Amino acid sequence: MTEKRPVALIIMDGWGVAPASEKNALAKAHTPNLDRYLSGYPNALLKAHGLSVGLPEGNQGNSEVGHLNIGSGRIIKQMLVRIDSHIEDGSFYENEVLKGAIDHCKKRRSRLHLMGLIQDQGVHAVTRHCNALLMLCSKMDFDDVYVHVFSDGRDTPPRSAAGYIKDLEDGINKAGRGKIGTIIGRYYAMDRDTNWDRVRIAYDGLTRLKGVVCTDWEKAIESAYAADETDEFIKPRIIKGFPGIRDHDAVINFNYRLDRAREITHAFADIDFAGFEREKPDIKYVGFTNYYDHDKGEFEVAFPPVRHRNILGKVLADHGLKQLRCAETEKYAHVTFFFNDSDETPFEGEERILVHSPKVATYDLQPEMSAYEVRDKLLDAICDEKYDVIICNFANADMVGHTGVFDAVVKAGEAVDKCVGAVADALLVRGGAVIITADHGSGECMLFDDGSPMTAHTTNPVPVIVCGVGNVKLITDGKLCDLAPTMLKILKIDQPVEMTGRSLF
Repeated sequence: MTEKRPVALIIMDGWGVAPASEKNALAKAHTPNLDRYLSGYPNALLKAHGLSVGLPEGNQGNSEVGHLNIGSGRIIKQMLVRIDSHIEDGSFYENEVLKGAIDHCKKRRSRLHLMGLIQDQGVHAVTRHCNALLMLCSKMDFDDVYVHVFSDGRDTPPRSAAGYIKDLEDGINKAGRGKIGTIIGRYYAMDRDTNWDRVRIAYDGLTRLKGVVCTDWEKAIESAYAADETDEFIKPRIIKGFPGIRDHDAVINFNYRLDRAREITHAFADIDFAGFEREKPDIKYVGFTNYYDHDKGEFEVAFPPVRHRNILGKVLADHGLKQLRCAETEKYAHVTFFFNDSDETPFEGEERILVHSPKVATYDLQPEMSAYEVRDKLLDAICDEKYDVIICNFANADMVGHTGVFDAVVKAGEAVDKCVGAVADALLVRGGAVIITADHGSGECMLFDDGSPMTAHTTNPVPVIVCGVGNVKLITDGKLCDLAPTMLKILKIDQPVEMTGRSLF
């Protein structure tokens, strides 16, 4: 048993720190609880982007990367960096799974389809990886390849797709291979909350050619904007001449982040699929990584995940501690799957509570999301007094931040403050310890300099407040990977050698 019981890690998703300004919605929010903790407990800032979380220098952090680093207690070399390295050293072009997809099409005289997010921010995918696939087609002398653009407008400005598609065109021209087949907004092609009605729109566009037919990609973007569909929300635009994904074709999904690649992959790859009625073409499907546990033969994985020893959840389990993971749907995978080193399986003594996210078109319509329900589940769990460690996530600042609606983010921040206050106080009154932090920035910068909405993440640091352990002095150059060692120190558990982070005090 632990001397401090329980120890809680509260992750305020998307809550970065920046000076108060007209851009900073979180600074505008009334947050008496966080203000109270900041004035009364040791606190500091943590780096949550770029090299500090295993991303390229200057890259914005994100929820998957943040939770991987927090849960592992070390800097995790991210899939983006791994794939970039394979391209640089040439091993990408010898990847047997990728080459196998092209050989499949060559033998059957069928088509190859490359699908994924086209942008340069690196949260889910980058255009240069698609361009590398086109170059692989060139090296293998294969011509019949279509690119399906999933447009962003969420981690990028809302009307920025044309610039990224021009980068794709450069890759097409350099490889001498490839045509754009469709353009579909990520709202439809990259849902993660089982909104199968959205996924079906993307699927039917790709397979049944249901959408607006346009002569070229420029006309497709023009028609979408004329219909008031910004990049994230572009309904399928079918480029004239694209025949659809058909029997014997192959698909390579070049998104390397798992959570928003899963549902479209389920629709194409699963033998037993219940999301919606579909006409399933007989295809070969390849994912850049293992999006979910699946039956052999449903899809192949080009870059399997690297497993890490002695992550936080494993260490807690090995010491016989009961741990709770709790979040609403939008962040449930982050406190479970990603926190556990991209593994679906709970550890011994690990229990999970899922609270369903509200079914609204966009979260500015309900900025509190399901935070109060998450709070109530946590308060019940605290009253049960059976958990040694509680790990939870409040999704609001991130998910509402992506809408670009400033006033909604203010309300989101206020909801999070109320919930964090209730949970932290309930723990502290029982003699527990609480670490309040975030995984990346977002809600603290909602406007560009020209006043237009900013929907992307930031490279700002995130807060860390350590409550209930006395007046300790925190280090000033901490990173997300330092949180797990800090929790172990509070729990009086030796830090395993594999954890290269360090305690914050």
